[in-house]
Amino acid sequence: MSLESEVDLPGGAVLPGALPDALRAELIAFRRDMHMHPELGNQEFRTTAAIKERLERAGLKPRVLAVGTGLVCDIGVEGEQWDGGPSMLALRADIDGLPIPDTKTECPYRSTVPDRAHACGHDVHTTVVLGAGLVLAELHRQGTLPRPVRLIFQPAEEVLPGGAADAIKSGALEGVGAIIAVHCDPRVDAGKIGLSEGPITSACDRLEIGLDGPGGHTARPHLTTDLVTAAARVVTDVPALVGRRFDSRSGIAITWGRVESGHAPNVIPQHAELSGTVRCLDIEAWRQAPDVVVAAIDEIANLYRAKSEINYVRGVPPVVNEPGVTELLRDAMIARRGVESVEGTEQSLGGEDFSWYLEHVPGAMARLGVRTPGERHVRDLHQGDFDVDESAITVGVELFTAAALVNGLR
Repeated sequence: MSLESEVDLPGGAVLPGALPDALRAELIAFRRDMHMHPELGNQEFRTTAAIKERLERAGLKPRVLAVGTGLVCDIGVEGEQWDGGPSMLALRADIDGLPIPDTKTECPYRSTVPDRAHACGHDVHTTVVLGAGLVLAELHRQGTLPRPVRLIFQPAEEVLPGGAADAIKSGALEGVGAIIAVHCDPRVDAGKIGLSEGPITSACDRLEIGLDGPGGHTARPHLTTDLVTAAARVVTDVPALVGRRFDSRSGIAITWGRVESGHAPNVIPQHAELSGTVRCLDIEAWRQAPDVVVAAIDEIANLYRAKSEINYVRGVPPVVNEPGVTELLRDAMIARRGVESVEGTEQSLGGEDFSWYLEHVPGAMARLGVRTPGERHVRDLHQGDFDVDESAITVGVELFTAAALVNGLR
């Protein structure tokens, strides 16, 4: 593997350079194979085996996580595991797919698994970290990797509260001083990243509600609990009520994904079910949200004489980019591709379990541009036709390798 090209850094330091063509082609093929074989959270056995085989072929010693999928791999560590204190930089990827069909019609690498798709870019994230690991392993063999690096391939990001917790329990952060990640962004052109300090994603919890009543005839709703009306009022009134119990700057939003009740037009049902998400921009409001939301549901349900059963499933806090690690990503990207390759980004209402790592170590996530420059149609995340400009893989690999090297020069 040739790594001869170089990039000048401020102060005259030199950064080993560009991704070799052969490795670039291999990584695109790896990503396409992964895209064709998506696996759901905690079921990523084929994906884990493929990553493990490639890392071992490079002379590395990956360790599968205790849950059976996902793995970690250290580069620049002489023994089995690092014991030199919390100084490693970790590069994190998520490896699971989504339970939705791939609707791309003329794509040679579309999903071969019914109702499964890599529609959030985890195949790209995984390929980027794998590629960075292979480049950094070669630099270590050449004696030019200044500090050890850990690769984290995490399962089950799409499964609340996220597979990050299992990775952390397996020791993924032991010896880690900082952690970085990317997330595909179809609103940003390939060749660029979006970056900002502070919150970049939002908290996301899941809400499941059961409402019960005695049922009855639609001719006599006054003699029973009008359960459909009660459910409708929960749908409309609870978000409004909760919105008035938080500072509006917290950005709390309750959105329903499923409402189900009844079977006949003239029968008042005995049971209704609702489910949705609670999203929040502010971490302090997120900590208070369960108590406030549950109280609001009970108030509305009681008003219509419905009995409520509430399952509030804790999800993830916001991803809050630490300033120093954010600056590391900015410096690395500028060193590779110039100041115009970094643009600002705003906080989204999407959730990301990368936030759990940041409860333990400083870190930052960049938005990796995957839109072909000039393309008007935005293939949004979590849609069956989602795809990327594969030049983004090279950008992600070079960003991560540069970050590892710049971090070692500090």
